[in-house]
Formats: sequence, C-alpha cells, structure tokens
Amino acid sequence: MPATESGLPASNSASRARWLDLLGYRQTWAFISAKFLIDPIWWFYLFWIPDFLQRKHGLSLTNLRMPILVIYVLADVGSVAGGWFSSFLMQRGKTVNVARKTALLICAFSIVPIVFASKVTSMWSAALLIGLAAAGHQGFSTNLLTLPSDLFPTKLVASIVGIGGAAGAFGGMLIAQIVAHILQWTGSYTIPFLIAGSSYLVACAFIQLLAPQLDTVRLDKEAT
Repeated sequence: MPATESGLPASNSASRARWLDLLGYRQTWAFISAKFLIDPIWWFYLFWIPDFLQRKHGLSLTNLRMPILVIYVLADVGSVAGGWFSSFLMQRGKTVNVARKTALLICAFSIVPIVFASKVTSMWSAALLIGLAAAGHQGFSTNLLTLPSDLFPTKLVASIVGIGGAAGAFGGMLIAQIVAHILQWTGSYTIPFLIAGSSYLVACAFIQLLAPQLDTVRLDKEAT
C-alpha cells in the first residue's frame, strides 16, 4: 500500500493513532510543554488582574471597567497581529520554521516588561504593561495553535490540540493555587508577574529544543 509523505499508509492509519502513541514524539511534547506554560498565564490575567488593580491602585469595581477594557482591546490586537506577522514573513519567502518561531520569540519578548507591572506607581502604566503582555500572549497563542497543523498529518491535529489543551487546563488549575499561596505569603504580585514575564521565553526554548525544524512528523517506526 502506498505511503503518504507523513510516513503513514495511504489508508486511514493516521486516524487510528492512539494518544499514547502520539506522546512518544518529542514534537507532541513541544506543544504540550508550551501550552502547559502559557495557558496558566492567561488564566492569571483573567482572574487576578482585577484583584491586582484593586490592591495596588485602590480601584473600585466600577473604576475597573476602562483599564480592563484597554487590556482586552490590546489582547485582540495582538491576536490578529501575531497571526498576520508569521504569514507576512512566509509571504516574503521565509520558511514556516523561521516565520513561526520569529513570531513566537517577538511575542515572548513583548511580554517580558510585565515584570515591572507591580513596581510602577501609575495605574495606567501598569494597565498598559499588562495590556502589552496580553497582546503578546494572544499573538504567541495564535502561532502556537498552528504548530499541530505544521507538525502532524491533518487527521491528527485535533488529537494534538486536545492533548495540549488538557495540559494547559492542568496548568491553569495549578496557577490558581500558586498565586493564592504567593499572595498569602508575600502580599505582593512581584513573583506572579515575574513568572508571567518569563514563561513564554521558556516555552520558546522547549519548542526549539523539541522541534528544531517544523517538518511534518513521520509516524512510523523509523521516525525519531
């Protein structure tokens, strides 16, 4: 039976691959590790930023509307811009590997300034730093969610995304406990923002280590 370029038989073998089989590929772990690292940060923004603005800047619930609106508008911009940028690079002749990873790295660096969000005295400075980080997250996530389709045959993309989503959800549960304990011990958001600012660079390192080339995985016994 002829084989496809992925190394699978031309039948529906791809659709029969088990999750345990997929966990044997380091490219799967590139996606899993990145989702585990970055999804909790988004949940941190969703649930803890209002508390931060109240604690640090004394905002009431009614005064939270504008800074929160600005943060999420910037996140929307980042979501569109991140996807556009990698496509722009590919249209200019860059490989998928270069385009995706360049976009991921730029987004990761754009998030780093959030480490100063707990130190600035101006509420709007803090909100803009958080908004920039939210934009970077969405741009990063947009490109990250394309990796399964870059790395795996079409019939396996949903499975890879599902595995990564589960890892991200598990990380989201952990971050709630971690931030709560840190605030109880220190009363400060310094460490949570440090975690938020560094997680994306660590995710980039895992992606590069585990998937140095974004080539379609050969799902056969000879693949490594």
